[in-house]
Amino acid sequence: MMITVAEALARCFALVTPVGSEEVALRAAAGRVLAAPVAARLTQPPFDASAMDGYALGRAAGPGDSFTVIGEAGAGHAFAGSLTPDQAVRIFTGAPLPPGAATVALQEEVTADGARITLSAAAGAGANIRPRGQDFTEGEILSAPRRLTPNDLALLASMNIPRLTVARRPVVAIMATGDELVMPGETPAPDQIIASNIFALAAMVEAEGAEARILPIARDTEEDLRIVFGLAAGADLILTIGGASVGEHDLVGKVAGDLGLERAFWRIAMRPGKPLMAGRLGSAVMLGLPGNPVSAIVCGHLFLLPMLRALQGLPAEAPRTARAILGADVGPTGPRTHYMRAELALGEDLPRITPFDRQDSALLSILTRARALLVRPQGDGPRKAGEVVDYLPI
Repeated sequence: MMITVAEALARCFALVTPVGSEEVALRAAAGRVLAAPVAARLTQPPFDASAMDGYALGRAAGPGDSFTVIGEAGAGHAFAGSLTPDQAVRIFTGAPLPPGAATVALQEEVTADGARITLSAAAGAGANIRPRGQDFTEGEILSAPRRLTPNDLALLASMNIPRLTVARRPVVAIMATGDELVMPGETPAPDQIIASNIFALAAMVEAEGAEARILPIARDTEEDLRIVFGLAAGADLILTIGGASVGEHDLVGKVAGDLGLERAFWRIAMRPGKPLMAGRLGSAVMLGLPGNPVSAIVCGHLFLLPMLRALQGLPAEAPRTARAILGADVGPTGPRTHYMRAELALGEDLPRITPFDRQDSALLSILTRARALLVRPQGDGPRKAGEVVDYLPI
């Protein structure tokens, strides 16, 4: 019996246990999942600082007011003295305000004559000043778990955090199966094809912060499958491609079962990708993808990537859909949810989504042009151009 995509994903999440954490240097933390909250070690800015180049004044002032300049302050070079109400200090962006400073006048709004300056515009109290702690204060928390972005790294550096606790990279063993497959660069026989989807899936795994190990192609014999399964030892997730259907040569499920696979499900009411299998094999999660290239990659977006996020301690969530205007009429979906490769174009309020005419699960040339998967729910009727529909960005 086929189960729904939502039920299958819930069963996949039930198989997942986060892989644990490790400490890394800040420089090595890009794209990693922060596993523990981080507290700022200092306050930023650590002092009241000038936000502009200009003059720090001892009081708020208006046009025509004059001050005596008694020194200079630059970033990393504070003025040592303090200001009286009629004094000023030449100051540059990022420099600490001297004691007694009430405001900063912009340099383009000041006329200098020797040590005297005269304002041509008002400088109100607190103008052009970055107050101490404006960004964050000592002890302020950056929450976890979260995928660390370049912006996060800049914040952590400014918090004076040299090392972080992050999720360990899950190890994914990728195992393509089938006598019909050869690797790129080899010369295929007349009845063979190039193994292609393993490279897309490995790239997806690595982009999600995990480590991909591409294993040798497993041939269609129980002995060869056992050998290659043995090479997956130590992986957190074993990803098989092909051989999970019910044909005479589809031996992955049988061999995995002989090796102790506790199967969670086998078939899903979706297209492309009905013959999907998942379970636990020893200490690893196993996900068995269809062999058709598009089916495998679509299932990778729907199941593999969410599982990898959960393995790294991120919330166990389905991929988020977005809304778009349908650009062409589509027919009914039937008994399986259909994920149609589609083009996206800008629209007035919502983008416009148009599925490709050809949706065969072997057409990688169509997939590489697609920017979205139009989600056609199970049992949905025909839809007209102009209706609002759901899609998954890819």
